[in-house]
Amino acid sequence: MYILVTPPVNERQKETLRAAAPGQEMVFHQKDEVTKEDLMQAQIILGNLSDPKDLALCSRLKWIQLNNAGTEGYCEPGVLPKGALLANATGAYGLAISEHMIGCLFELRKKLHLYRQNQAAHLWKSEGFVDVVEGSRVLVIGFGDIGSTFGRKMKALGCQVIGVKRRITEKPEWLEGLYPMEELDRLLPWADVVAMSLPGNPATYHVLDQRRISLLKKNAVVINVGRGTAIDTDALTDALLAGRIAGAALDVTDPEPLSKDHPLWDAKNALITPHISGGFALPETLEQIVGLFADNLRRYFAGIPIGNLVDLTTGYRL
Repeated sequence: MYILVTPPVNERQKETLRAAAPGQEMVFHQKDEVTKEDLMQAQIILGNLSDPKDLALCSRLKWIQLNNAGTEGYCEPGVLPKGALLANATGAYGLAISEHMIGCLFELRKKLHLYRQNQAAHLWKSEGFVDVVEGSRVLVIGFGDIGSTFGRKMKALGCQVIGVKRRITEKPEWLEGLYPMEELDRLLPWADVVAMSLPGNPATYHVLDQRRISLLKKNAVVINVGRGTAIDTDALTDALLAGRIAGAALDVTDPEPLSKDHPLWDAKNALITPHISGGFALPETLEQIVGLFADNLRRYFAGIPIGNLVDLTTGYRL
């Protein structure tokens, strides 16, 4: 069986994958190096493609496993070859992205971004009062792997944590409450921190719109590491520039990349990073992805159902 692997794996990781699928033909090409011939031969693809529409060439495809948790573009009708399975990498990003979120929260609450600017200007100047993180009320919107990992760590820091989820499952013992999206209007005014890790799809578009932003406390910090389309960027920019909320840490924006002349850049209480909280910036993330790939290869060739299968109608893991 022809297996195409697109993430930038090292030699040791290649051997891990080969060992999980002995006797199979395995080709390693990063996604911008994938050829038309690769796509036409591929029966299993481990990793993302440059364009999901390239799957139109994959007439032999049995299964593709993304190296993302998000599935945008791959669930569109007609994109995936008939009968092919789609899986994602949910579970690989909680460590990296939750630590990024916590770092951003402390930077904003302690005004470290302002002191970094002062340092660059060789300016010895106090920026006045700072805020405490311990005891914060944290609302996590999107309570999957990333959101729940962040929430658990915030609980360990002495915070109250509530989760919001599309489909309610059993509540972890440490969590104060777990609610459906329909409860969001009631919960937003409660929160000191609103942490968003939602995928991009029609159901999540502008979940935080102008009306809901108006429900936030003046001391609220918004963190978004999911997709930029979950927030009305212009409404959030207006709230930040007017001081109606305390700050925002945005690893994703809408549009993305953010245009150079967008006023959001000038909000002193905004911390903007270029969609780097996940990816492969943390080596452990790629290790976990390779582990997911290897486990599913063993399952597939043993005739056992693979993990992390995606519901094509929702884009979420089954």
